Formats: sequence, C-alpha cells, structure tokens
Amino acid sequence: MFKFPRLITLLVLSVLLTPLSLFASQAGQGASGASMTHSMMLLVIQLGLLLFATKLGNSLFERFKLPGVLGELCAGMVIGPFLLGKFPLPGFPQGLFPLAEGIGVSPELYGFCAVASIILLFMVGLETDIQQFLKYSIAGSAVGIGGVAASFVAGDLITVLFSRYLFGHTAGFMDPQCLFLGVVSTATSVGITARILTEKRKLDSPEGVTILAGAVVDDVLGIIMLTLVLGITAASRTSGVVDWGHIAVIGLKAVGIWLLATVAGLIFSRHISTMLKRFRGKSSIAVMALGLALILAGLFEQAGLAMIIGAYIMGLSLSRTDLAHVIQERLMPIYVFLVPIFFGVMGMLVDFSKLGNKNVLIFGLVYSLVAIVAKIIGSGGVALLFNFNLRGSARVGMGMVPRGEVALIVAGIGLAARALTPDVFGVAILMTIVTTVAAPPMLVKLFSGSASGLRKKTEEGRQESIRFAFPSATIARWVFRKLQDVFQGEGFFVHSLEHERGIVQVRRDVDVINMWPEAEDIVFSSKARELPLVKTAVMEVLAELKGTIQTLQEPVDVATVVGDLHVEEAITDKKTAPANFTRSLSQQIVCPSLNATDKPGILAEILDLLVSAGHVNDRETALKDLLRREESMSTGLQHGVAIPHAKTTAVDHLVCAVGLKPEGVEFAALDGEPSTIFVMTLSPEGAATPHIQFMSEISQVLTPECCDTLLGCRTARQMLAVLGGSKSTGVTPASEREEPGSESAARTSGSFRISDYLTSDLV
Repeated sequence: MFKFPRLITLLVLSVLLTPLSLFASQAGQGASGASMTHSMMLLVIQLGLLLFATKLGNSLFERFKLPGVLGELCAGMVIGPFLLGKFPLPGFPQGLFPLAEGIGVSPELYGFCAVASIILLFMVGLETDIQQFLKYSIAGSAVGIGGVAASFVAGDLITVLFSRYLFGHTAGFMDPQCLFLGVVSTATSVGITARILTEKRKLDSPEGVTILAGAVVDDVLGIIMLTLVLGITAASRTSGVVDWGHIAVIGLKAVGIWLLATVAGLIFSRHISTMLKRFRGKSSIAVMALGLALILAGLFEQAGLAMIIGAYIMGLSLSRTDLAHVIQERLMPIYVFLVPIFFGVMGMLVDFSKLGNKNVLIFGLVYSLVAIVAKIIGSGGVALLFNFNLRGSARVGMGMVPRGEVALIVAGIGLAARALTPDVFGVAILMTIVTTVAAPPMLVKLFSGSASGLRKKTEEGRQESIRFAFPSATIARWVFRKLQDVFQGEGFFVHSLEHERGIVQVRRDVDVINMWPEAEDIVFSSKARELPLVKTAVMEVLAELKGTIQTLQEPVDVATVVGDLHVEEAITDKKTAPANFTRSLSQQIVCPSLNATDKPGILAEILDLLVSAGHVNDRETALKDLLRREESMSTGLQHGVAIPHAKTTAVDHLVCAVGLKPEGVEFAALDGEPSTIFVMTLSPEGAATPHIQFMSEISQVLTPECCDTLLGCRTARQMLAVLGGSKSTGVTPASEREEPGSESAARTSGSFRISDYLTSDLV
C-alpha cells in the first residue's frame, strides 16, 4: 500500500516528466523514428520502467506471501504492449511499449530477455549439488522421468481434446502446438521449490534431495524434448511431412551433445577452475565464468540446441568446484538486474484479448489442473517405489508441481519460433501462475510437523556440528572474523551464505564448512573429515588472541599513540556538518556550575540532569555503564575537556549534556591536567547511531580558545551562545584577544554547533 509521501513523489515525477517528454518529441522530429538513436532511447526508457515495475510487483506479491516472480510477471502484463504500454503519451505516439511484429516486443528488448534466460539457467546450474544428485540419482531420475512422461502425455492429450475449441479444427497428438503444450507442462521450477525447502530447512531431507535431483532430470529431459519438438515443427512448416529418421538423428544428437558436454564439463571442471583462479580477483573470476557460459550457450544454439542447455551445463560443471558460491555471490547484482527483466518481458507477451476468449480461459484452467495432477501422480507415484510412504511421495509430487521460469523459457521459445500462437502462449502463462501460486502453500503444509516421509528410516549421513563457547560475545565475534581471515589464507573461498543469521561458508574443492555466531558461541557444521581442520583453525586463532592479550597487558602510552585529538583545521564544510543529528536528538541540558569534586560525582551529577529531562530510562544502568567505560580508559582529553560516554540500554537515542567545573576535577586526562568542561553522551546499545563521529567532532570544536570563552559563562544561555559559535555572548575572557577573522576565531565559529543538540533548560 502506498504511503502518502510516496504518492506525492510519483505525482511530482509525472509532472516533471511530461514537459521533458514534449521536449523529446520536438527534438526528435528532425530524425527518422527508426533511427538507431531513437531505438536506443526507447530501449533505455523501457528498461528503466521494467525495473521499477517488476520490483514493485515483486514487493507487493511478497507482502501477500506469494512468490515475487509472479509479481514481476504480472507487472510485465500490466505495462506491456497489450495493455498500458500501447497507449500514446506526449513524445511517444505509439506508447512506451509499442506492439512489434512477431512476438510483440522489440528485438532489442527480447535480446536482453535472452541474455537474462542464460544467466538464470547458469545460476540454476551453479546451485545444483552434484554429490547429492549422484546420491539420489536413481530415485531422483525415476521421479523426474515419471513426472516428465505423465505431464507431457497429459498436456498433449488435453490440448488434443480441446483443439476444436482452441484452433477451430481437431488436432492430432503430433500437432506442433499440442507437442509444445506437452513440453511446457513438463518443466519444474528448481528455484521456487528450493526456496521453500530452504525456509522449512528440508533441503537436505530425503524428499528435498530427491525433488532437486528429479527437477534436474526433469528440466534436462524437457529441454531435450524441446529440441525434438522444434525439429518437428520446422520439418512440418517446410515440407509438411515429418522425417522421423531426421527427428531421430536430432534426438540422438541432442542427447549425445548434452551427455558429452556434461561429462566433459564435470571431468574438466577442476581445470576450468584452475584457469579462472589465475585471474585472482573474485569479480574477475565471476565475469570470466559468465563469459564461458555465454560462449557455450551460443555454441549450443549454433549446434541446433537451446542456448539455455549450454548455460546450464556450464553452471553444472562449475557447481562442484570451490568457485561456485563465489561466482553466485559476485554475479548476484547482474542476476538481480536482468532476471526481473526476463519475467517482465515474458508477462508482456501475454495478449489479454486472447485470454478474454471464454474457450481459451476455460482450457487454461483445465490445463493447469491437469498439469498439477500429472506431476503429483507421475513423480509422487514413482516415489512410492523408493522407500517413500504416502506422505513422502505427496511431498515429492507437490515439490515437482511449480513450473516457474523454465516453463516460461520453453513457452517463450515456442512463441519466438511461431510454434505457439499468442492465445496459446497465454494459456502457458496462466498455467505457470496457477501452479506457482498453488504449490507453495500446499508444500509448506505437507512439510509441517516432524513425521517422516520414509517407510523405513535410513542413515542419511548428515553433517556433524561442533560448538565452541567463549567468555563473551565480543570475543566470539572477534574470533569469528579472524577465522575467516585464517581460512582465506589457507586458500579457502569465504562468502556469506545467509546474512540474517550471519552464516558464512568456506569452500576449497570438496571441503565445505559452514560457521555462524550464536551469542557467546561459534557453531560449525561440516562433514566429519573437516572437524580436525576446524579445531586446528580455532586453536591457531586462540593462540593469536592469547598473544594479543599478553601484549595489551603491557603499559600503553595512550597520549603517544593517539596524540592531540584536536586538529588545527576547523570544520568549515557545511555540507559535512552533522545537521541531521538535530532530528535524532531531543532536548538536552547544559549546566554552567557543577558541584561535584571527583570523577564519580561529576558523572552522577551530569547524568541526573539527563534523568530529570526524561532522557534516561534507567539511571543505575546508565551510571554503571559510564563507570565501566571510565575503568577501561579515561575519557579525559586535552585542554581541560572530558567526554564521558557509554553505550547503554538506558537510552533510546543518542543524548548529550554539557557541564562546567571552572575549578577543575582530576579526570586522568591525556595531558595530566584537571578537566573543566564535560560533554557527556549516551548512545543506545545495539543501535546504529553516530556515537564516535559525534564525540570526534566535539573534540574538534572545543579548541583552547573556545574552552577559555566557555569557562567564562555564568548562565546556560551564554554557554549555548558560545557553543553555537556566536561572538555576542556578553562574555569577555582574558585570553580572547584575537583579531576578527583570525584562524582561532574561525575555529570557534565553525559550522558544527553543539548548541544544535542542547537546550537551555537551566538559565
């Protein structure tokens, strides 16, 4: 739901873009509408609109607990050439997405879509776990084959049954459109099912790995069948007679090239990995890997196979190397940019006028229902033969139901090859939406609870876990970060696996270790053979930590290390002045005459001012945190300035108070002199606040001259005037003899004003 400010922003942008589009229209009148410049201008605008629309659709659907990919698909439908995109606008008489000959969108935009499909399948290949696939290869292959066979036959036959209503004539089983709808119904979306299994933490369950293995076989067989159907379609269009010998050659060629390329990729994957590692930089490795995927995709297309097969094989080959997650991580920005464009363009190809046909709509719903039932029976029924009970087989069957991106790719290829008409393509889109929406909630329900899906429990060889406890969360976090450096130094690739839980994965060849922090502990998950490596790495880090602690026990001359915190240059750049603090800090207090005579008393007295103003929720906790901070190292600086501070749970936002003690109090300052000016800051623990930046800027503003003037103040109002940089304070300290415009005067009147964060509650 839009918030009011966002709606106002959109309206303002619309008002601003209208005259801009008029100007663009006038500027382009002297040039040909079909010029390269005009085409590129239109392409840039289309890409921008697609990005905004698909992201908005994704967010809206996820808010309603629906797959975001459906939102991207629907966004493309709405702004495409068959709906809003066809309406003329100032400067764009044919609309922003004019209807193009052929499939409906411009060749340039469809080119982006083709590249996006390659990246999508390349990433799917990278996500495939070869070891798990081989472990469950027999069951997974049988499940995949059963699902493909049942879905293809059911999809083809239901099209034949409805052919008179769709095409106006009775079609046979080998009719190209019937064959294509059969192939479209075979696809399984690995991404959608894998996301659900990950959220339910069932990815490594017997059902989970069987589903993934079956989905791999499912997609490969579907793509090979796509190649065969394309050959049949081409033969029917040219001669009208299908040469089955030629089709058999095409099938054997497709299978042979796929198997040969897959086996070669798996055999030479280590060599490819070694070659890529020569580029060293992770970004360079990822870009070169993507380049190989694009090249192989093009070669497969040249050989008469679909480009996505080549992209998938390259991803599958690299999935067994330690570069897999590195490539995924570095290519994710490209993936996030291009893949929504793919789904958006797929949505744009839907002709709503065709879906308005009652016969097409009825057939689409029946076709979708048949596609769901075929997968459950074909895949789930076969699973019963491999130690799965009814619950487990239902999980496997339902996990194979979502069609998603692969079905869209197959349907898009059919439309581009003119084997599918726009109305039949709309049926494929409808089926994709129905299966993708229906499957996730049913799959989640089937996986709820702890009931086993196996008739007889087997040893699954799960990964071992080991936990190391540390004295505090701070030490645990330090060790956690240091372990990543140690593993990286050992040649492992380190990458973030799950940001929310802080899970990090380190990989080198077949060695895979997951680790994450939990409060004062660090947890590792790996196979048993990696546990000695984990223990050794932890031992080395602890040895380094112990040496560091022993070094820190030696006396440290803080004044020598830190030096004078005040720099001679004033803060004069108003662009960097912390004006935003005024929105995060509420009323503050200043006091020109503190009564306490020692450090604890000063801290308590200034804290009481904040308490009385209602800025501190728990006085005792705040005082305890302040004293603990002073015990670790005094906050007394030079020139009589002290900045006592602490992070505490006793405040909700950064608060500040200033107090003066002209007589001075011993505060263990860096220069050994008594402290006379005290600026206390408290920040909420665990929240992002400009704590250190605020204290650093205070140390820059409180120059010796400013401090001398400040100590001459007798009221809070005078203090605020001095801290605000005002020269008309009524205070004339003995040391103030600078000429107007001198360097010290400039420092005093810098753009940073502590008074922005204070208020004269005491005058």
